[in-house]
Amino acid sequence: MNHNTPLSPRPLHHLADGGRRVLTTAQLRAHGVSAAETSEQCRPGGPWQQLLPGVVLLHPGPPTSEERLHAVLMYTARERTAGVPVQPGADEPPAPSYGEAMITGLAALTLHGFSSAPPLPSLDAFDVLVPRLRRLRSTGCARIVRTPDLPVPVRVAVPQALDSVRAGGSPVPVAPVPRALADAVAGLKDADTVRRLLTEAVRGGHCEPTAVVRELTRARLLNRPHVVDAVDSLLAEGRAMAESRLYRMVREHGLPDPVWNVDLRLPGGPHLGGLDAYWPEHAVALELDTRAPRPGGRPDDDAQGSEYSRKREHLERLGITVVRLGPRGLRDAMEQQAAVVRTALMASADRDPAAYVVVLPR
Repeated sequence: MNHNTPLSPRPLHHLADGGRRVLTTAQLRAHGVSAAETSEQCRPGGPWQQLLPGVVLLHPGPPTSEERLHAVLMYTARERTAGVPVQPGADEPPAPSYGEAMITGLAALTLHGFSSAPPLPSLDAFDVLVPRLRRLRSTGCARIVRTPDLPVPVRVAVPQALDSVRAGGSPVPVAPVPRALADAVAGLKDADTVRRLLTEAVRGGHCEPTAVVRELTRARLLNRPHVVDAVDSLLAEGRAMAESRLYRMVREHGLPDPVWNVDLRLPGGPHLGGLDAYWPEHAVALELDTRAPRPGGRPDDDAQGSEYSRKREHLERLGITVVRLGPRGLRDAMEQQAAVVRTALMASADRDPAAYVVVLPR
């Protein structure tokens, strides 16, 4: 066989020389390349190589991280591309369709821009999330993660410079940060690494702690002591950021200054509870709800929720309006949250006077 002879009426050197250098065997067949011809090209020392079952790299030498990412997605969806004919005059195959598969775990966090996640070239395998009933096995650089409930993926551009994430290459479907975190943490035993990843998720503004805890709970990871410890740090980080946003909301939206972080008591009576902010002249109290419910987690979660409700009911019976804000609202809709507080303050003029309470520093 003359290896310099074009393999088909549509030679593939223009693909190998261009940006698309990973194809499935089905796509190659659509270009007129038979299975036997593909095997010949992928022989040891040949110009191509089989990167994963049914996925071919159209050049010798190591694949780039972008090629590996696309390859693992093609591997999970390769039967979906079977029988797709090449359109006349088309220089490249259709844009890849990866079905429901998406990158998750550490590779996904790197693509989301996490500085504490390892660079893509250092990862031996990429986690790829697929429906639970898909009949696939992990192999090579593809590590299969199954789930009965697929999240909606985010399309992220693969970085051209892999030492810093920036848009450049073809976008790939990537699991949202909370799900990617849970899949990454499932394979990690180092407590410091877990803590760094979870902390960066909140500090970097990628997501709220409640979303992370929800995914960790769903993955049944909260029975691991090092994960529980990291979650405690995560919640503390989330609360500190929410408090900072609350201070900024009051300052930037022209709200009157409250007294911050106080306890209320009835004169000579019981403790009514702690508040993040209180406007005594308006009898308006504000609480940050930074709880992260953990079903099957700690037994005091339900007790804490009941305490919140009891405190609110008691204060409102005394004529004190309670406004509860969440971290997500402060992050994504600060102006609307400020309007809620302003409305409560303005409405105080139309209410009966509240009971007298003692305000103490917390």
